[in-house]
Amino acid sequence: MPGQAQDPASGGRGAACLAASAFLHPFPALLAALIGAILPQDRAAAAGMGASCRAGEFREDSLAGIGVRGELILSSGRRAVLSDLRWSDEPMIEAQARSWLESFRGAPLLLRERGPEDRWGRRRIDALVGEAEPVDLAGGLIAAGLAYADAGEADGLCRSALRGLEEAPRAAGRGVWAEGTIAATDVARLARRSGRFAVVEGRILAIGERPARTYLDFVRRGEQGLTVTVQKRTWRSLAEHGLSAATLRGRLVRIRGMIETGRGPVIDLVGAEDIEVVEGERALRR
Repeated sequence: MPGQAQDPASGGRGAACLAASAFLHPFPALLAALIGAILPQDRAAAAGMGASCRAGEFREDSLAGIGVRGELILSSGRRAVLSDLRWSDEPMIEAQARSWLESFRGAPLLLRERGPEDRWGRRRIDALVGEAEPVDLAGGLIAAGLAYADAGEADGLCRSALRGLEEAPRAAGRGVWAEGTIAATDVARLARRSGRFAVVEGRILAIGERPARTYLDFVRRGEQGLTVTVQKRTWRSLAEHGLSAATLRGRLVRIRGMIETGRGPVIDLVGAEDIEVVEGERALRR
């Protein structure tokens, strides 16, 4: 039945469930409790961000269908995409994600919009579904390994807590993490992902600061591997987060972004949230 689908990550609703019940009933106290349960985890992330993370009021709608790459077609006639989520470009994973969302067709949604419309006239939204055990749609997909937590074209992650939901599927090698995180020295895998989004891990061996941009190198001079370019503005943003040449050199990091191929594989770092220091975590899965 609509609204009763199971969380694909665990057979239950797991991490996608929120500590609120009957949230679609029009009782102000319940709605206030729900808002209180969600907002604390994104206030810090949204602080200082631009219009893309500005949240509107909660309202009700329902899911009428699923469009291309996870576009949500709402019964109100509006079109939306889930905020802080990157849809997989792998056909099998995309089909699983679509099937899970389709299971909520016709179910009442509680949603709020974030920022202005995108170039296709869609709004980015946070969406909850289900009355007895509300499920966060973005959280459910990420916890199942069916999508990445990613800001996309927004200024940054509005709900940084979603990034933590990647840990379990990554450790289990599930969904988008089935082949493990790509090693910064794995030129063959990097080449296969050229022109596509990827998450790459490696140890920064050298950092070259230039007037316009900074270069993070993961291999020694003359060897083939990933180079990350950081524009001047982004490099300043990293410094504000305590990430500099002094703190990053020699560290194991996780980079996410679009892979381009020039003389070798390159990722242009978009924002500070696209680099994570993972020193101390388990060794990279091969």
